[in-house]
Amino acid sequence: MPNEFGILHACSINGDGHGDVLTGDDVSRLIRDEALAWVHLDAGHPGARAWLEREITYLDPIIINALLAEETRPRMVMFEQGALMILRGVNLNEDAQPEDMVSIRLWIDGSRIISVRRRRLKAVSDLRERLAEGTGPKNSADFISMLTARLFERMEPVLTELDERLDDVEEDVMEAPTPASRQAINGLRKQAIMFRRYIAPQRDVIAHLRISELAWLDAMNKRRLQENLDMVIRYIEDLDTIRERAQIVKDELANGLADRMNKNLYVLSVIAAIFLPLGFLTGLLGINVGGIPGSDNVSAFWFFVALLFGIGGVQIAAFKYLKWI
Repeated sequence: MPNEFGILHACSINGDGHGDVLTGDDVSRLIRDEALAWVHLDAGHPGARAWLEREITYLDPIIINALLAEETRPRMVMFEQGALMILRGVNLNEDAQPEDMVSIRLWIDGSRIISVRRRRLKAVSDLRERLAEGTGPKNSADFISMLTARLFERMEPVLTELDERLDDVEEDVMEAPTPASRQAINGLRKQAIMFRRYIAPQRDVIAHLRISELAWLDAMNKRRLQENLDMVIRYIEDLDTIRERAQIVKDELANGLADRMNKNLYVLSVIAAIFLPLGFLTGLLGINVGGIPGSDNVSAFWFFVALLFGIGGVQIAAFKYLKWI
């Protein structure tokens, strides 16, 4: 739970993978010191803005507004002291939709890391656990490379599941297309579009960060960021493939349903063609006027029935000969 200033978690980063939890005045003292500290805030808490304005006085109001904004999109803005970064991760919270991606807003420089969230993000929890175990980031560059790696690694199972669901729908459409499959395809395409909307801008963020000249970002972490960039590019390509496959499956579904309808219409047309002359004859002989042949013959009805069956048989034989049926 956040304290009166909206602080969810605060710790020092000791340079050896460990982090010591900070409370009370230690947070303010270390955040002003040259030693590296990480403070994680709840953007929805009313005390968060006051704490940022009081403790980190050099932050531009634009940065504070971006950190606490209601709605954000992934981006990166360079400043003289550090960088403002906004990233998103899949929503793995209970009863949530993964495509409703959760934002993490960061101010990061060589001596302090300020992260702000509105909803819980498991990638942040991963970093806290690593710091407690002694395998966490050693500096600001490690922090951002580890965080982006965990954000993107958490995406992979979700995107794999999306691809497998599309495989199942595609198999159903190929075997027995039904109108219900259309809703499933539309749902998959919508998810892929929403994922891409937030993942694609992060490619630009990582690419921009990788070529930046920030003094605290060393060559090793730039190589790690390159790996993260390759990962996110692959995800974007996978999402594009899923969207294209979903459209192809939807077209195949439309073709399958159209073929089924055409087949039904064809059967009805053949039946109508068979009964058309039979209906003409029965209608002609059913008129109530004099001179109808066989009206005085008791066997005329059965002769007429046999004639109708004979005509029907000839039609069926002719249709088969012409390969209409």
